[in-house]
Amino acid sequence: MGGVMRKGKWTSGLMALGLAFAAGGAAHAFPERPLTMIVPFAPGGANDITARILSEPLGDALGQRVIVENRGGAGGNIGITAAQRAKPDGYTMLLASTGFVVNPSLYQHVTYDPQRDFEPVAYIAQFPVALVVHKGAKIGSMKELIERARAKPGALNYSSAGAGTATHLAAELVKLRAGIQIVHVPHSGAAPALQSLLTESVELGSMSVSSVQGHVQAGTLVPLAVTGAERWPDLPDVPTLQEAGVANAVAETWQGMLVPAGTPKPIIDKLASALVEIVKRPEVKQKLMNAGYSATGGGPEAFRKIIADEVPKWKEVIALAGIKQQ
Repeated sequence: MGGVMRKGKWTSGLMALGLAFAAGGAAHAFPERPLTMIVPFAPGGANDITARILSEPLGDALGQRVIVENRGGAGGNIGITAAQRAKPDGYTMLLASTGFVVNPSLYQHVTYDPQRDFEPVAYIAQFPVALVVHKGAKIGSMKELIERARAKPGALNYSSAGAGTATHLAAELVKLRAGIQIVHVPHSGAAPALQSLLTESVELGSMSVSSVQGHVQAGTLVPLAVTGAERWPDLPDVPTLQEAGVANAVAETWQGMLVPAGTPKPIIDKLASALVEIVKRPEVKQKLMNAGYSATGGGPEAFRKIIADEVPKWKEVIALAGIKQQ
């Protein structure tokens, strides 16, 4: 009996070694044909711009062309589902944004689980939301905003790029953490939301930094805080929410690369190594900054932690803020 067991162990060891060599060989040969990078939004948006910045240098690093494929619709769910159903061989990647972790709590019919159905590859970039007011509001800081909102609950209004967007959720997170009531006025995009603020139809705006940066620097809008963990480089005098007295309210819009679950680890490692190196290049970092993003260049584990942290965070915000599922 003992001899049989030893033989079984020997056979199992050979099989495991064979699989390891096979995986290593596959990674060494990978890629042998062009790759597809799915962008779950229409051309011209932030994700698409980032994909175009990355596709050529990634193709050069891997020795194969990287094709950007836009599959927009349903808040990104159509493209995410297409990537989820792709063969887990490394040839199909998904360039996801924050909606990837938000959508399962925001939409009634979502086919994927952010943690079960995908493997993180690289954390590419992020940007915070800016909380700004028009001059006529006569509010000069987050402290003043909170004091006025508490004195007159529901009297102040804020604009965002639309219900369920990152700018909407960031403001709702601030409201929950600060214990204030400000009425949300959703718009059909960043431009009309900004226009409402500039024409003083609303007192406060929750908007991407890139959309308001010029107005802040020109003095036409008053910045109260940014929602990132750190100050934004181009607005160094604007405090973070933490610095402004609102704790545990970090809300950053990010972009990251994923592949379907089941993709061999050596292939994930090869993609991650290439992407992290590319994102850290000065010229790539500058292109991302020009597009309104701060390059991060984190690997799979850093990205995995972000996903694990944000799935429950945004689920809580959506539930407590009473945001209806779409």
